[in-house]
Amino acid sequence: MLNLKEADATKTRFYQEVLQIGRQEGQQEGQQEALQQEVALILRLLTRWCGEISIEQPNQVRSLPLKTLETLGEALLDIQGITDLENWLQANT
Repeated sequence: MLNLKEADATKTRFYQEVLQIGRQEGQQEGQQEALQQEVALILRLLTRWCGEISIEQPNQVRSLPLKTLETLGEALLDIQGITDLENWLQANT
């Protein structure tokens, strides 16, 4: 008979699978949160650099893939105003 008081549930395949699923979900949530924070930072910097930006420009930035978003973060050093931002977004979206 199985002695449940002494059994180590953490050794079961079910427990290990559930644990793996939980880790994957946590990792995905963490990546999504980091992406949202990066977008928010870039939008704050753009607003500070360029002044008032249009309503559609934040939406364009939010829709950028991660690699393009990182490129925009680096391009901020070269963007001097709203026209530069518009040109950059047009060329990279």
